[in-house]
Amino acid sequence: MFIPLHDRNDLDHIDRQYVTLALIAINVLVWLATALSGASGALTEAAVLGLGFIPAVAYGGAELAPDLALVPEPLTYVTYAFLHANFMHLATNMLFLWVFGDNVEDALGHLRFLVFYLVCAAAGALLHGLLDPGSQAPLIGASGAVAGVVAAYLVLHPRVRVWVLALGRIPLPLPAWIPLALWVIYQFVMIVIDRGGGISWAAHVGGIIAGAILVVLMKRREVPLFDRRIVSPRAVARKGASVPNVPRRWGR
Repeated sequence: MFIPLHDRNDLDHIDRQYVTLALIAINVLVWLATALSGASGALTEAAVLGLGFIPAVAYGGAELAPDLALVPEPLTYVTYAFLHANFMHLATNMLFLWVFGDNVEDALGHLRFLVFYLVCAAAGALLHGLLDPGSQAPLIGASGAVAGVVAAYLVLHPRVRVWVLALGRIPLPLPAWIPLALWVIYQFVMIVIDRGGGISWAAHVGGIIAGAILVVLMKRREVPLFDRRIVSPRAVARKGASVPNVPRRWGR
């Protein structure tokens, strides 16, 4: 539907999004350690089966060979979110996390954001498993956790202008609620009409639901929901200059 490129939304409570950067780094390192170690860049079987979330294994309907069970259940509710099928799968998830994660981390704080991210990942795996408990296909990818981040950003900053690449080629500056709300609706539609596809829409929806609820419960007290500010580019406010208390607009 769209590719996020950039938002002009400064950090108010933290100096730098250390957890967001660390999560991106871990995902990239795991991909390098797994995808590039297999033939033709494919993920190794051991990583997929041992760290991916397999509903039939998680619910006791099937068992992995002892040499493939890299972590005990229920850790696969989280470990699956650090594996990706290919570079584009990784890049898409990390781009969404890069654009939207910093402001959600700012609103929650470092530790709570880490907990938030992991719980959203687990919620994605949970809904995926509940809708197809007998599946023996491993679920991998950070999409569930990232969907939670997107939902939280939508709840926190719906009016912030976000540059997106619409239809894969048209750059547009839009209020965040337009592309993000459309993206959320699309996930709910696809979970109904594409149940047997290769994408786990259920993991996305599970992350969205968890993210929308958790951000309300975990945000800092002083952080408002549905912030009505329209954030301007940083260049508008010069160093050392006083900025009048007027509504901020997107522009020069």
